[in-house]
Amino acid sequence: MSLVLIVDDNTTNLTLFRHLLKKVPDVETMCFEYPEKAIEWCQSNEPDLVLLDYMMPVIDGLEFIQIFRALEGYKDIPLVMITADTESEVRHKALELGAHDFLNKPIDKTELLARVKNLLKLRETQLALSDRAAWLAIEVKKATEDLRAREKEMVLRLSRAAEHRDPETGQHLLRMANYSRLISRELGLSEAEQELIMEAAPMHDLGKIATPDAILLKNGKFVDDEFTIMKAHAQQGYDILSGSDSLLLRTAASMALTHHEKFDGSGYPEGLSGEDIPLYGRIIAVADVFDALTSVRPYKKAWTLEDASKLLKENAGTHFDPKCVEAFFRAWNDVLEIHDKYQEPSDCDAKI
Repeated sequence: MSLVLIVDDNTTNLTLFRHLLKKVPDVETMCFEYPEKAIEWCQSNEPDLVLLDYMMPVIDGLEFIQIFRALEGYKDIPLVMITADTESEVRHKALELGAHDFLNKPIDKTELLARVKNLLKLRETQLALSDRAAWLAIEVKKATEDLRAREKEMVLRLSRAAEHRDPETGQHLLRMANYSRLISRELGLSEAEQELIMEAAPMHDLGKIATPDAILLKNGKFVDDEFTIMKAHAQQGYDILSGSDSLLLRTAASMALTHHEKFDGSGYPEGLSGEDIPLYGRIIAVADVFDALTSVRPYKKAWTLEDASKLLKENAGTHFDPKCVEAFFRAWNDVLEIHDKYQEPSDCDAKI
């Protein structure tokens, strides 16, 4: 059923239009003698077509079009202005404001019915296209969400693959990923970036897949050659993850390459310093070191939170970006909550 709005200050004209439009199938009419009342009605109702007189008191036809078109969603609704044949300037202005067509006074009945039928078909097509566009948007969103879910699953599986060879646990990955999000939040990064950092963070040590067990699992201190091999995991992680079209994997690749760089330039593999180190790498460095210090390893006991905090603060400006350290401690209450939440259960089925 189509709804035609008729606005005319002449009640005889309203009666005539209502009578004529009864001949058009599946059409209802809503008539207003006062244009201001019609505008009020339009604020909570949506017509499919508007028949509008020009010469009206208080609000004339041109003013009505301006107000009508400003209503949300009313930009393309067909609108026909009824004018005298000689009012060319009015017609030009009406077209500029958004009128679709005109009817001349006195009204030709055949022309009126033809115009109404044609414009209602136009409206029907508009609505069909709008519905399809909405459907396509929903389908695209679903497809995007499916891709994101598969990406996240791949990240988790890759991270677990590295985890099986490394004494670090899955709970470590959860804690440091959440710490990284807290730091990014306190630095004022967007929600989307915070989510991206948390999802990519677990892959920062993926390159350890390529590190020999004799070195990866060694309890003692590395000799020079062993440390050289161990340091290669940053580049190897980058090599595994880089070159992807996926923003998630590209972000993880950058984290893998830069999370061992130090703010004073003494880190590896490239010896970057200060803000030449990508921000995500600077964020991961703080989160990763803090959790590594406060976690039990086969070769060490867990540091206390106080001792680990002291090390971060003492090394701000040398090892760590001072702004990232400050951001970490601004979120200290949340840090403690994450530290307590993701402890080492016997059967860890937690997910990021």
